Amino acid sequence: MMEAESRVKLPRDRGQATLGGGCFWCTEAVFLELMGVTKVESGYSGGTVANPSYEQVCTGETGHAEAVRITYDAEVISYRQLLQVFFTVHDPTTPNRQGNDVGSQYRSVIFYHDEEQKRIAESVIKEINESKIWGRTAVTELVPFEVFYKAEEYHQEYFRRNSWQPYCQVVVAPKVAKFRKRYFEMLKK
Repeated sequence: MMEAESRVKLPRDRGQATLGGGCFWCTEAVFLELMGVTKVESGYSGGTVANPSYEQVCTGETGHAEAVRITYDAEVISYRQLLQVFFTVHDPTTPNRQGNDVGSQYRSVIFYHDEEQKRIAESVIKEINESKIWGRTAVTELVPFEVFYKAEEYHQEYFRRNSWQPYCQVVVAPKVAKFRKRYFEMLKK
């Protein structure tokens, strides 16, 4: 049974971000490697079905996006920096799609936890659009965080445990390699 958590109390120097950028295996693999990130969990957020299964979410009928919940040390990495990484490791201009993964569960979405996160996200989205880094306008949804359902255990640290799997070789590994090259100075030692 998955756990649902709405608002988790964290120490003052800890932050939490909930992001959906396509397949959570890809997103989780990247954020696990960042200095200051203390925990990343794959799961589901933004839908109407309580305690959904992976199979239910894959139908696209639950309203949930595949998402990651990131716990981070705000003294080491900022929410803004997390969003800057987020916007370079997935294509925020394709509605309900990342590459060959198609459906609302693969949408680009930021679930903000408070008004400060909302303000920062709006600012970063504006910067991304003005930079024209993707050549098109970001369609990333910006919605208030309500609840996160942790995905089944076999989804956690999926890339680390299954890097030999074909999807990981063809889709996840190239994203991780690109990320490592671009953010080398921010990687855990």
